[in-house]
Amino acid sequence: MAAWRSWRAARDELFRTHPQSPLPPERRESFAGVTFYPYDPAARVEGVVSPAAAERLELAGSAGSRTPFIRVGRTTFELGGDELSLDLYWLDAYGGGLFLPFRDGSNGRVTYGGGRYLLDTVKGADLGGAGDRLLLDFNFAYNPSCSYDPRWACPLPPPANRLAVAIKAGEQHLPQSTGDR
Repeated sequence: MAAWRSWRAARDELFRTHPQSPLPPERRESFAGVTFYPYDPAARVEGVVSPAAAERLELAGSAGSRTPFIRVGRTTFELGGDELSLDLYWLDAYGGGLFLPFRDGSNGRVTYGGGRYLLDTVKGADLGGAGDRLLLDFNFAYNPSCSYDPRWACPLPPPANRLAVAIKAGEQHLPQSTGDR
């Protein structure tokens, strides 16, 4: 939980001060912080990774963009009593890296309608794992930059990464509020 609080504070500071903040400049000074679900230890699970036939694809993006990825595996995990699975992708562009976008039943109501990201190792979002195990902590799920400003182009989760259940952990899409402090 301490790491999550530190990550949230750093994220809010970046939103307020970084030159490449996803917030438009006119919103930065009054920005009170990103809103999150309360931390839930049960949202931190271990996924079992299984290899998948490498498949090159371009994920559709928020601004009509397309970003090249290679499907490299699938992770299966239990969350809230449900057995779930999501495809894992390798970014086949600028920095490379493992990428795990997802949509769930909360999208469009409490979280960003286009989905959220859980892992994006090119940006340092990786909680680790060992062997065929991968740590998935949905408390760290976050909205892509395009959810704050449509000038950003973000890859969106493909159909294979759409879950019917609502994952009530991580970032919500209420950026004007004071957040869960």
